[in-house]
Amino acid sequence: MTSFDPFSEAQRLDPYPAYAELRRNSPVEKVEKSGAYAVARYADVAYVLRHPELFSSRTMMTAMANTIGSGFAGTALSPADAARIGEILKTMPIPIGEGMRGRSLIGADPPVHGPMRSLVNRGFTPRKISEIEARVRAIARAALDALDGKPDFDIVSEFFMPLPVTVISELLGVEPERRADFKRWSDCAVAAGTGGAGALGLVKALEGMSEFTTYLIDIVERRRRDPGDDLISTLIRAEEGETALTPMEVVMFTLLLLVAGNETTTNLLGNALLALMEHPDELARVRRDPRRIPALVEEALRYDGPIQYIFREANQDIELSGVTIPAGAMVLPLLGSANRDDAQFPDADRFDVSRNTQGHLAFGLGIHFCLGASLARLEARVALEELLPRFAHFERSEPHVQYVDSYLVRGPKHLPLRTARATALLG
Repeated sequence: MTSFDPFSEAQRLDPYPAYAELRRNSPVEKVEKSGAYAVARYADVAYVLRHPELFSSRTMMTAMANTIGSGFAGTALSPADAARIGEILKTMPIPIGEGMRGRSLIGADPPVHGPMRSLVNRGFTPRKISEIEARVRAIARAALDALDGKPDFDIVSEFFMPLPVTVISELLGVEPERRADFKRWSDCAVAAGTGGAGALGLVKALEGMSEFTTYLIDIVERRRRDPGDDLISTLIRAEEGETALTPMEVVMFTLLLLVAGNETTTNLLGNALLALMEHPDELARVRRDPRRIPALVEEALRYDGPIQYIFREANQDIELSGVTIPAGAMVLPLLGSANRDDAQFPDADRFDVSRNTQGHLAFGLGIHFCLGASLARLEARVALEELLPRFAHFERSEPHVQYVDSYLVRGPKHLPLRTARATALLG
């Protein structure tokens, strides 16, 4: 066994050197600390994702629940914090364990998965996505207008966050003006479920999750009394349909959609802008020809995707790259590593907006391909189409990047910039 640790701080800051070592020397590696099997090469990762009958998704929710538990076990708590955590857990509207045990889209296998996905997919059809482009563009322009005259700002909190939070809020039918709360609650859910609460702290993470679920329960009850043309109402209508969601499952579905609906795009945009600033020649190519922006989005997804890996469980003993993964073992398909595999993408460590990125795995593959991929692509394309012409120059005002407090989600938590408007430089 090597010293590869997908949950370490070093891996969070820069995962790609360790991925490269795994692909060269140990493409299926048993992780010493957890006993999980990390899968690094593109062909093997794609195989895992294409075969849900061999690799179950049921461990997605249990893995995140275990992360919260490991945060309790691995943190020295003051007596006051320990008492506060006990109080939160007793009064939480949906107990963490119960919420994690319910059916979830990301943790379901066939035959349960298909009807659940079909239900939620009604809000993400190609027609629905194309219909909201004008609204997405209006939201983007309004957010950028608010930056006029500001030579310094945090592009993440002032643009990359409010755009997708507002869009998914409107799709769900919740108040966009509470987007600061939604983002704070999303950060709590991500930190607690995929980062051990880290710098945020267990108390704040659990308090945020408790507030989040309390809010969602109230919204769901209001939609049950007065349904509308929104995703929450669609989920509620399924309580008596073929999928028969329970009230708790409606709340957990809504939480998942609200978190995933903003985290993916925010981090995709943050990673894309970082890559562009680190590769000024590629930025210049896109500026000269904005028609490259859709290709830029795909290359950013491949080069530094917002989700680094997911969880699966082996249903039987199975061999990959000469290693036998035993039945019941947790498996980590490393999406970020697969997308840097030279066997699939020649010279994969090079950021190239003209690259053929077909087949990248940033949104997964197979039956669990990201439901909101088309929405994230639309939001990222529109955001960059509006951002790049408006500013002629970007410069980071802080030398070090602080990443999201998560071992699974990757993106800059903050990205303070100094900018120059294009019109100012043109005189």
